[in-house]
Amino acid sequence: MTTKLHVIVRDDRLPLVMALTPGQYGDAPWGRRRLERLGRASAPSQLVADRADEGRPSQRHARALGWTLVAPPHPNRPAARRRPLHRAAYRERNLVERFFNRLKRFRGIATRDHKLDVVYLHMIYLDCIHIMTK
Repeated sequence: MTTKLHVIVRDDRLPLVMALTPGQYGDAPWGRRRLERLGRASAPSQLVADRADEGRPSQRHARALGWTLVAPPHPNRPAARRRPLHRAAYRERNLVERFFNRLKRFRGIATRDHKLDVVYLHMIYLDCIHIMTK
């Protein structure tokens, strides 16, 4: 009944990796797959993520690909096991939020007018091209 759009962006206009997934699945496994599509980091780089991607498997996977994962600790994690959050780097997460706000300006995307996932994803691609060329 629902779908989620997962995006890795460079800035608020340029998506690098996008995936449309069933809404009932967890975010962390899909996050690791998106990271695979992004590939190895050419230089030591930070990847800002949300709470769903802060677990040990995601941290190990990102480290193996040369990325430093910046994500806030999950509130259920005991205080002794929480990793410190690099707040200055985490502020860059607003780029993803701004990208989604730009994308939601298109009524067909915001209201999910298209029934088929393939058509919906292609409309997202077209709208992303429009955003990037503006």
